[in-house]
Amino acid sequence: MRTEPYGAATAGRSIDDATLIERSLRDPEAFAQLYDRHAPHIHRYVTRRLGAGAADDVVADTFLDAFRQRGRYRSDRADARPWLYGIAANLIGRHRRAETRMLQACARAGIDPVAESYADRVDDQVAAAAVRRPVARALAALSPKYREVLLLIAWADLSYEETAEALGISIGTVRSRLHRARKKVREALGGQDPTSSIEEIGK
Repeated sequence: MRTEPYGAATAGRSIDDATLIERSLRDPEAFAQLYDRHAPHIHRYVTRRLGAGAADDVVADTFLDAFRQRGRYRSDRADARPWLYGIAANLIGRHRRAETRMLQACARAGIDPVAESYADRVDDQVAAAAVRRPVARALAALSPKYREVLLLIAWADLSYEETAEALGISIGTVRSRLHRARKKVREALGGQDPTSSIEEIGK
């Protein structure tokens, strides 16, 4: 889980996300830079959740919705990741059955759902990390609201504050749902701490 301060992901960039979005109101083509900056990460996250078949459409719709909503973006949010992941989360919500089927398939076969899609990545962990069947089974059994919080933190690497912003809920609710999600997964794993296992799946 990322521990850097909120907005630190934009450090070192000459132009932060908020500036890019504001610029795109005058020059719509500037929005392409936001896509280039964040689409690969969101695509990998959606692929992990729904599989490669749905990822292209969900990511395209995420950025189309973001483009249409950009006039309402809060300029004090330098990092647009929570906003973008929040849009993606809403779209993923329309595919709950597909996600559950995906996790159940992983639980049966123990196959990493993104290994083949990202086989050309330099990061060896992508190809090496196999989905652990008990964890996939436990994630499939979680209610959507618990799973969403757990995976935004473990797989999208959002902080509690960013997750709250993405989902439009309070930080207290994030903490409560995360606690309950981890408890349910821990019980499913026979008392084993689920944190490292869940994060390993997302690598």
